[in-house]
Amino acid sequence: MTVPAAGLPARVRVHEVGARDGLQNEKAVVPTEVKAEFVHRLAAAGLTTVEATSFVHPTWVPQLADAEQLFPLLGDLEGVRLPVLVPNERGLDRAMALGADRVAVFASATESFAKANLNRTVDEALAMFAPVVSRAKERDMHVRGYLSMCFGDPWEGPVEVGRVVRVCRALLDLGCDELSLGDTIGVATPGHVTALLTALTGAGVAVDRVGVHFHDTYGQALANTLAALQHGVTTVDASAGGLGGCPYAKSATGNLATEDLVWMLHGLGIETGVDLGRLSATSAWMADRLGRPSPSRTVRALTHQEQ
Repeated sequence: MTVPAAGLPARVRVHEVGARDGLQNEKAVVPTEVKAEFVHRLAAAGLTTVEATSFVHPTWVPQLADAEQLFPLLGDLEGVRLPVLVPNERGLDRAMALGADRVAVFASATESFAKANLNRTVDEALAMFAPVVSRAKERDMHVRGYLSMCFGDPWEGPVEVGRVVRVCRALLDLGCDELSLGDTIGVATPGHVTALLTALTGAGVAVDRVGVHFHDTYGQALANTLAALQHGVTTVDASAGGLGGCPYAKSATGNLATEDLVWMLHGLGIETGVDLGRLSATSAWMADRLGRPSPSRTVRALTHQEQ
């Protein structure tokens, strides 16, 4: 039953990360043709933004070493945004050579994770991203700025809101078009989410430039998403079937499952354009390819998968 609630947006854009953030954390390497079919199935289910791959060095993330082979297989998808992750100028060059028009850089709010993920300090990473963003904007590319560890860090503990706001402002000042606030280890709670979004608004960051990316480590991802929606956020990252985590943060468990998100949004009368049945079938299909059931409760309920 659809029962709308007051104070929520009429429509939410789901930023699907399963093909990139989901598959990069798999132990096994998924064949390129399976990845391409996965992206096509996600698009057919109504997802209009599907993060396709990452142009990082293969030794960092071997699961995504086939970016040059995969991206051309997606050229027939019309009306679908296909952002790709680029860690540096070399990654940007590779993405540009294949005609990508949307890229993302990935920063950290904490020094410990910046060192673990990029082998740099927070400010050194921002300096590395400056020419990447500048060159991308010269080509009229859309640039997303991911920010990890916005709520807690496995080495440093809770993260002060002010530290996150500073790096968010820096990413926007570099020229990023939008931000994605990452709860990388899943420790956020709704009050913390509201506090961060309120602080960002106070720092002049428009809510329409902010997306949220929650992990479900402590079962808080949907509650945190609802808090963000109540603040006016209309872009939510999610991963089909709940795939993925983060290979550089060992306590990071799966992303918010897209099906669980869409079930809640549709129940609230919020439009997404997503066909939940087709999406669940896609995640069940991918779970079969991975040899295990989907962690998404909604997928299991709709497709009768056993845990």
